[in-house]
Amino acid sequence: MRRALNALALCLATPVAGQTAFVTCQPADALSVIDVARGVEVDRWDVAGKPAGVAVGGDAVYSVSPDSKTVRRFTLTGRLLTETVLDGGPTGVALDAARGRLFVSDWYNARLWVLDAESLEVLQELETGAEPAGIALSEDGRFLASAEKDADRVSVWDAGTLELLHRVGVGVRPYGLGFAPDRRLFVGNVGSNDVSVVDAETGKVLATVPVGERPYGVAFASGRAFVTNQYANSLSVIDLATLEPVEQVSVGEYPEGIDATADGAHVVFANWFENTVSVMDAQTLDVVYDVETCDGPRAFGIFLSGGGEE
Repeated sequence: MRRALNALALCLATPVAGQTAFVTCQPADALSVIDVARGVEVDRWDVAGKPAGVAVGGDAVYSVSPDSKTVRRFTLTGRLLTETVLDGGPTGVALDAARGRLFVSDWYNARLWVLDAESLEVLQELETGAEPAGIALSEDGRFLASAEKDADRVSVWDAGTLELLHRVGVGVRPYGLGFAPDRRLFVGNVGSNDVSVVDAETGKVLATVPVGERPYGVAFASGRAFVTNQYANSLSVIDLATLEPVEQVSVGEYPEGIDATADGAHVVFANWFENTVSVMDAQTLDVVYDVETCDGPRAFGIFLSGGGEE
């Protein structure tokens, strides 16, 4: 049963004070800016081209608009600093703020672009398998990974040198992925309804964990992995120590992008068909509150300031 406990919103204010969610809304050509502590939308930006991918780090917000093939860099207050048009199918995005690089997946041409994070100039290209989607950087900045949907595999690089380390077969049609704090890579496989857990050091699949129908995004909080299941309208919760399922929690309609607050106490996720963002207590699994957004929130990437791999 879904548990919307709006009365707990005030209790949330202290742990996540200062965090902001930047939520891309694809059909709306917009981005919702949400004060996570207060549970309110505080701004809404116009972002053309059907934005879906997003990355936040330092003093910048990056969006990827597949329809216009445009990557944009904004200030945290919404002022456009830089934009570039790429020649393929830009989809996923990840920021390596420490090295000043932005990674963008090219759905059509089996590659990652490596961009300068400030100018958005293309610095390099990395070869991937067919239809790369999600991109992730490990918390310590050591590993970079991409989910390659039509190849049923992930690629793992040394994030410093960009040397290819592994090509790893996973489940069917991997799309979203993320690194746990211990550098294990969790990959959501939308075709086989499971999560592959990969050792980034060795390139070996450690486990395959069943989840709900069509897993999309993954985040980590309070010793658990949280996986959004689009078709099941649920979150699968996995214990990181045992890799055993904890619970499958009913949430809003068609959950997609998910991120964790900086203190690891809550997860925040977008409900695409419900036009809301939900904040969930990572221990009790209660939804603390829902916040209305622009139409069609996707938030595919790290979208919380002060959280994720920032």
